[in-house]
Amino acid sequence: MSRKFPIAAVVVLLSAALAAGCVGPSASSRDKIQRALSVNTTTSVDEYLLGATDVVQVSVWRNEDLSITVPVRPDGKISVPLVGDVQAAGRTPQALADDIENSLARYIRQPQVSIVVTSMGSHEFSHRVRVTGAVEDPISMPHRPGMTVLDIVLSAGGTTPFAALNKSMLYRKVGGEIVAIPIRLEDILNDGDVSTNYAIRPGDILSIPERSF
Repeated sequence: MSRKFPIAAVVVLLSAALAAGCVGPSASSRDKIQRALSVNTTTSVDEYLLGATDVVQVSVWRNEDLSITVPVRPDGKISVPLVGDVQAAGRTPQALADDIENSLARYIRQPQVSIVVTSMGSHEFSHRVRVTGAVEDPISMPHRPGMTVLDIVLSAGGTTPFAALNKSMLYRKVGGEIVAIPIRLEDILNDGDVSTNYAIRPGDILSIPERSF
């Protein structure tokens, strides 16, 4: 004989399931948040690694004929007079300079090479910050030193009337992991409490959800 569940019990179960499906993303642990906030906010990497579409100026001291400005090709290499193709992508400018110096040493005496990155095309997107959700103009913009949460919210035209301000979340990639940092945006905008008006790091994403009605 089959058992029948009371209607009230079914309603409770359905409500619980719906509520579980509506739960928003939770914040990361306090330790992870503290580590994420302690990361330097001026650069996205400790050392700049060259990539395809970057443009580099190769200067060889006292050898202007060997000094050139070239883009890093899609295969990750650049062409240098006398040396030929040299791997550039995935290396620091100093490592590239050292490699070119070693190769030129077969042709000229004690070469001194310097590398200047004149265009960082490969980092065009990794050096941007983004604002999504309940803002007037969701936006992706280049990172600038000194940027804060409030700066990027204002750059997005401010929030909509439906924004759940104090449920905002800042997502930051640290060591291959995405850390979710709670932002009390209502406190910042309406109460002058700037304790969560954190400095922004390249690659950060600020998400502002809408209120549930």
